[in-house]
Amino acid sequence: MSGVENVPIRIRLATDDDAAGILSVYAPYIDTPITFEESVPSAEEFRARIAHIQAGYPYLVAETVSTPNSGETPRIVGYAYAHAQAERAAYGWNAELSVYLSPETRGRGLGTVLYRALVDLVREQGVKAAYALVTVPNAASEHLHEAFGFTRMGVQKNAGYTCGAWRDVAWLVLALAPFDAEPEPVVPFPTLASERPETVRSVLARANACAKG
Repeated sequence: MSGVENVPIRIRLATDDDAAGILSVYAPYIDTPITFEESVPSAEEFRARIAHIQAGYPYLVAETVSTPNSGETPRIVGYAYAHAQAERAAYGWNAELSVYLSPETRGRGLGTVLYRALVDLVREQGVKAAYALVTVPNAASEHLHEAFGFTRMGVQKNAGYTCGAWRDVAWLVLALAPFDAEPEPVVPFPTLASERPETVRSVLARANACAKG
């Protein structure tokens, strides 16, 4: 597969039709320690996962943009999403973030672009703290989070056994807003998108300007 160094890329919200494309980016990670999942989920299961996340949080994709005479159709080369950091109501002002990229995107800063848009959107929802769990060592992910100002809370030693070894997981956190004494409820992302569409469009526009840059 050819690289995408000079191919235009756009950032947008994921749709129901994106499950297969997103899964194609995720599937190669199954054979690495980056995800603790042991087998590739079916397209149906993955589509259900995406829909469940979208009920509360943003799910973004990065896709190539076909140009005249290119002979290629758009394809997803990266994605990022947020989800509940824990299930009980008291944790509702937290969100856990994830980003995955195709190897061909390396060197474009696409992870930073996707993550910035994701952070901006969950902040608009009213999320107070963003969390990330990173299997370590993972220099690329650690550098990405450091650049965003995440701090390491600690390392869960021997958190899981995968790919033939016990793996450690670093817990990272980034405060997004003041921790008010009586915080307003976090706005579900579909509500934010319908009631404040200009906010979502603005975030995506900034992301796409950076993706082109």
